[in-house]
Amino acid sequence: MDLTKKIGWRLREVRTGQGLSLAERSVRTGDVLSKSRISNYEKGLRRPGIEEAQTLAAALGTVSATYLLCFDDGGLLSEEEQVLIERFRQADARGRAIVLAVAESEAHRS
Repeated sequence: MDLTKKIGWRLREVRTGQGLSLAERSVRTGDVLSKSRISNYEKGLRRPGIEEAQTLAAALGTVSATYLLCFDDGGLLSEEEQVLIERFRQADARGRAIVLAVAESEAHRS
């Protein structure tokens, strides 16, 4: 499968998995990306750039821009991973440092 089509397939898969219409997805981007532009991405007619992929990933909340652009095949984030990322983003610098320290210590235990 051509890369542009694969990116489109991933975009559509995530959107439909969340039960969103193209219009709803456009609104989630703050109307930065139009419904027709997103449709063109999903059909594999156009390939989103890095900035557009970041906007789409932020609007979806369950995948990274690197996943959408096929740089990462890690897939969708689990519900626990989504919560962890959200809490990390809400934490102050000290809280983030603690989370990273715990993650690092767990990685060395494995």
